[in-house]
Amino acid sequence: MSSNLHQSGVKLLRLLGRHAETLMDVYLSGSAEEGRHDAAVLSKLTDAGILWRPEAGEGLRLTRNVRALLEEGLKDERNRQINSNVGSSLATIKTLASHYREARASVDYSAAEAYLADLSEHVFAFTENLRYSIRVLWGRINNEFGYVGSISAKIRENELAQSQVGELLSGLELFQFTELGEIAGDIRELRRLLVTTLQETLSDCSKELSVVQGRLLELLGRFRQIQGRTRLLKGLLLYTDMHPDYVPQDHVAHRKVPGLFNRAEAILADASVDVHNSAQELELMELVARIKAISRLDVPVRHRDVEAEVVLSQAEDFDVPDNPLKQAVENYFCAVIDSGRRQSALDFLKANQLPWDAESWLYQVIGGFEGLSEEHKGYFELEPLGEPHPVYSGNFIIRDVELWLS
Repeated sequence: MSSNLHQSGVKLLRLLGRHAETLMDVYLSGSAEEGRHDAAVLSKLTDAGILWRPEAGEGLRLTRNVRALLEEGLKDERNRQINSNVGSSLATIKTLASHYREARASVDYSAAEAYLADLSEHVFAFTENLRYSIRVLWGRINNEFGYVGSISAKIRENELAQSQVGELLSGLELFQFTELGEIAGDIRELRRLLVTTLQETLSDCSKELSVVQGRLLELLGRFRQIQGRTRLLKGLLLYTDMHPDYVPQDHVAHRKVPGLFNRAEAILADASVDVHNSAQELELMELVARIKAISRLDVPVRHRDVEAEVVLSQAEDFDVPDNPLKQAVENYFCAVIDSGRRQSALDFLKANQLPWDAESWLYQVIGGFEGLSEEHKGYFELEPLGEPHPVYSGNFIIRDVELWLS
């Protein structure tokens, strides 16, 4: 039996080597040109199962196994075939493992060895096919689907690859190693094949497939961005073809530049003190010390009059007069309560002809609002009116404030 198999294998390999040029022509062109090659050679290759004719009237093609052998050996980038049918391989592995256990229990060692060899071949073929599929995916990613000629085709190839990765990950979830451990039992050969080998391979492949999936999503986003910009450019070209007298406006003269043309970086970048920079620690401490320092050099020293007479008398009653500015702010709050409407602080200042300047008045209104208790502050809403500083970011210039009941 083994001698006949050996002779058949040698005959097949010699046939492949003898007609290598013909087979490579078929591989590159997709089908055999029957008028160019010898009909007897094509017939011999067809009888050996190397070539096949899909339907009557169509050309001869390489069989899938021979094409896969050439693709793997040549590392051909055009190979985009991935076998994601994991469920069938899993069912075959389980069946052969059960056959091996049954033959081993029946003391049929010859059949058990045959089943074990077949099982080993299927397990290693499955793991190699899984790694091969991942290599194919990486090859397609690294050249960014360079064998297609348009962005739409790249997006379709990307979506196909994503669906294949999803099928592979879903198929790997079918492997329940608890069940495989029960099938293997205490048989060392089965545990090595069904548990150790498969578990290590599937763990590594699952991690790599997750990385592949993330890379595919990143590429899809970039392809869609390029596609959107290409459509925008094509639309502009079509518009200029339909309107030959179109002249772009001077967008620089506009106050608000459209986002499509506003690509320049800001001249003044946002600035702030970096309190975590140890190199500036001394300067910051010096600035803080100056802020907290109270200079008493200009305060005149009052000498006590030694000759003054001290007369003790009964303390007189006196009242501290209220601050007129504070009283005016309270009147402003009461006017808002009485009217129940939103009122501007500067309008109230002008309407009542109060003698204070606008800045002091606004400071006092804001301070009076902040000085209220939390309970009373909840009855009011204070909104500053103004605009951001045109040069220094983070600063807001208050022109007026409005107060109303919440």
